[in-house]
Amino acid sequence: MAATQSLVVADKPGLLAEAASVNGLLARIRPEWQAKRLVQRVSALLPVDPSSACQRLLNAAIKDLQSKIVIAGIDLAAEAAKLHRLPPVTKADDVLENYSTTHTLELAYRMGLLTRPEWRRLELAYDIRKNLEHEDDEYEAQPEDCVYVFSTCVNIVLAREPIELIRITDVKTAIESPDPVSLTPDLLEDYGRAPEVRQAEITRMLVGVARSGKQPDLVRQNAVEVLRTLAPLTLDKVKIKIAGEIHESLKGQPLQPVDMKISAAIGAVPYLKQRRVAAFFADLVSKFGTISSSWSNYARHAEPLNLIDDYGGLAVIPPDQLEPIVLWLVRCYLGEKGGYGAFGRNREVFYSDVAAPIIERLFKAAGKRARAALEAAMDDKPVQSIIQFKPIARRLERLLDLAEE
Repeated sequence: MAATQSLVVADKPGLLAEAASVNGLLARIRPEWQAKRLVQRVSALLPVDPSSACQRLLNAAIKDLQSKIVIAGIDLAAEAAKLHRLPPVTKADDVLENYSTTHTLELAYRMGLLTRPEWRRLELAYDIRKNLEHEDDEYEAQPEDCVYVFSTCVNIVLAREPIELIRITDVKTAIESPDPVSLTPDLLEDYGRAPEVRQAEITRMLVGVARSGKQPDLVRQNAVEVLRTLAPLTLDKVKIKIAGEIHESLKGQPLQPVDMKISAAIGAVPYLKQRRVAAFFADLVSKFGTISSSWSNYARHAEPLNLIDDYGGLAVIPPDQLEPIVLWLVRCYLGEKGGYGAFGRNREVFYSDVAAPIIERLFKAAGKRARAALEAAMDDKPVQSIIQFKPIARRLERLLDLAEE
C-alpha cells in the first residue's frame, strides 16, 4: 500500500485498552477462519498497517456472508435477488465470484441472514474501510475506527455459525404424517426467523394442500392446523401476499368456505377484499336465520357456531353482519326461564348446553371488538323481556364480562 494511503492510529490514553478489545474480538472468530490464519495475519498487520487489517477482516466477513448465502439456499437467493432487483443468481458462483460487497450485504439482509440494523452497521463498516483505503493524504484514524470495523465484522458475521433455513419439505413431511400434526420448537423457531420469501413459499404450499380436493382429508386438515400454528410467526407482508393470491385464484367468484377457513388460519382475513368478506358473512347470517336459537334445538347448534370459529371468530365479521349474528348468539345463550318438567325442576334456566361453551369462547376471543354488537342486542325486545328474570340477567352479565376481557 502506498505511503499516502497508510493509516496512523493516534497515540492517546486508552489505546492499550482499545487494543485489548480488538484482541478479544479476534479470539471470538470461528475455528474455520482461525485455521486459515486470519487472526494471525490481521494481528500482524494491525500495528503497522491498520487500514490493511480492517480491509482484510472486512473481506473475510464478506466471503463468509457469501458462503452463508449459498448454504441457506440458491433457490432462496435467486428469489430474493429477483424480488429486490439485485443481480440475478442462478448458481453458487454468481454469489461467490460475481457479487459486490454492497450487493452481498443487501442480499444477505433480504434473505433474512442479517437484520436491518446489522445490514446498516456492516454498510457503515464498509464505508469506513473505503475512507481508510482511498484517502489521498495521510489519514490519522482514531482507534475506535478499527474497533468499530472489527466488532461489526466479528460479532455480526465471523463469530456466527452458518444457518440452514427451514425447508419446505420439513413442513410437508409434518402434515403428511398419519399421526396428529406437531411442529417441534426448533422448527417453529426456524420458521419465525425465516425471511419473507421462505415464509411465503411455505405458506403458499400449505394453502395449496388445504384447498386441494385431491389430498386426503387428514392432510388437508393438518395443513390448516399448521397454518394456524404458524400464523403468529408469519410476517404481515406474507399474509397480504397470500390474501392477494387467494383473490386472484377466485377469478371473480365469491369466497368459498375453504378460502375463509384458510384465510382465518393464516390471520389474513383483514387483508381480503372486505366487500367479498361481507358477502360471505351475509350468506352465513341467512343460514343462522334458518336455525332456531331455542335450547330445544341444541342438536343443530354446534355446527354453525364452530363455523364462526373456523372463519376467524366474531372479530373478523363486518359490523353489518356482526349484529344479527351476535343477536342470535345472545338469544341462544340466555335461554328461557326453567323450573318445570321431570328433569328441569331444579334448573332455573333452560339453555343450549351445546352452544353455551362455544358462545363463551367466541365472546372471550373477540373481547371488546364484540362489545358494540352485544350492547345493540340488549335493545332487542325479546332480550329485554327475558332478562327481567334475574338468573337470565346474570347470564347476560357473564357475556358482558367476557366482552371486556
